[in-house]
Amino acid sequence: MQRGAHLLHRWGVQANSVTWTGFALGLVAAVAIACGAYGIGLVLILASRVCDGLDGALARLTQPTDRGAFLDIALDFIFYASIPLAFAVANPAERALPAAALLAAFIGTGSSFLAYAVFAERRGLSSDLYPNKGIFYLGGLTEASETLICFALMCVVPAQFAVWAYGFALLCVLTIVTRLIAGWRSFG
Repeated sequence: MQRGAHLLHRWGVQANSVTWTGFALGLVAAVAIACGAYGIGLVLILASRVCDGLDGALARLTQPTDRGAFLDIALDFIFYASIPLAFAVANPAERALPAAALLAAFIGTGSSFLAYAVFAERRGLSSDLYPNKGIFYLGGLTEASETLICFALMCVVPAQFAVWAYGFALLCVLTIVTRLIAGWRSFG
C-alpha cells in the first residue's frame, strides 16, 4: 500500500478521490452481484478494498483530515451493507432472510464501533493498537479482512450464501458482545 500511495502522491492524486473511487467500485460490485455476475463482483470488491487501503496510506503522506476520516468510515459502512443486499436482490426467495440477519448484525457491529469511538473521544482516550486511524478504533472478531473473506466466499460459492451470511452474522454477534462489554467497563 505504501508504494502505491507514494506513486499516487507523485501523480497528485488526493486521498478523498481514492476513497470515492473505491466506494464507486464497491457499488458497481453490488450491481454486478445483484445481476448474478459473482466473479465480476468479486474482482470489483477486491479493487474497492485496495482503494480503501490506499486512501489512508495516501492521506498519511500529506495531512490526514477529519473530513477524509469521516468520508472513509461512512462510505465503508454503506459499501458493506450493499453487498448482502445485492445477494438478496439476486435471489430474494432464498437469500432475503439471511441477508437481513447479516445486515442486522452489521448494524450492531457498526453502531457499537461508532458509539465506542464517540465516548472514547469524549474521554480523551487513544488507541495504542491503531494510532493511525482517524477515530478511536476498537477492534473485534469481524473486521475488514474477515468481512472481505466472507464476501469472497459468497461470490465464489453463491449457492452457500445462507451459510456464509448466518455464520458471519453469528461472528458479528460475538464482536458486538465484546464491544458492549468493553464499553461497559471503559465508561463505567
